[in-house]
Amino acid sequence: MHRFLVLTLEAPLMAFGDEIVDAYGRVRDVPGASNLTGLLANALGWTRGQRVAHQRLQERLVFAVRLDRPGEEIRDFQTAKLEKSDKGWTTRGNPEGRAGGDTTYESPHIRYRDLIADAALTVALRLLSPDEAPTLDDLAAALDAPARPLFFGRKPCLPSRPLLQPGEARRFVTAADAFLAARSAPYVVDDPDHHRDGPFLVGPATPAMPERVAKVFVADERNWLAGVHGGGRLFARGRAEQLARRDGGGS
Repeated sequence: MHRFLVLTLEAPLMAFGDEIVDAYGRVRDVPGASNLTGLLANALGWTRGQRVAHQRLQERLVFAVRLDRPGEEIRDFQTAKLEKSDKGWTTRGNPEGRAGGDTTYESPHIRYRDLIADAALTVALRLLSPDEAPTLDDLAAALDAPARPLFFGRKPCLPSRPLLQPGEARRFVTAADAFLAARSAPYVVDDPDHHRDGPFLVGPATPAMPERVAKVFVADERNWLAGVHGGGRLFARGRAEQLARRDGGGS
């Protein structure tokens, strides 16, 4: 049996990034390993320069997500007129401008960014090597008093409630695997119609799952050392009865 920390993610808007294609910034309906790593590292007050720490935290994460309220996907149409002398700051800390001839600057820069509106999710997560710092209790303390404001994917996507609920029983659950932990976690936001056939769970697939379980490849990992996204795995999606293992093993 393993001890899991239970996070409640609820916000007017969420943006857990998927692969970007040209000017289209797509999103997933649940966070992946890199999303959770960034969220937790922000709460801990880490900087982008602590690449080894980020990489190790991502490697230790084991999690599953319960969709308490799936939300609705919307698309934001964005434009920006950048003249030849205009530059913008990047996350790399270097200014970036637009290349091309003089006529390049007669039209605006256009892009599309997807978002998930009015969603509520429950995340059950644990850490491999549980005695290594940061521990699960360290993460709980950081989420109670984050070093910086927290957001879900993009800075405007602010949570509408604390990520941790009051009371030990609402913060931690014990289960054989992440899917069982997500299924048994207390409900803060409930949608009875959505749970008529059992809660819907999503998370990295485990080898013991039957072939009939729906699986999709998700590029949810980041190479924090190189500063680029790289790596993914199969995610399983389905009702609790399909995904939760009962043999005492698992994630």
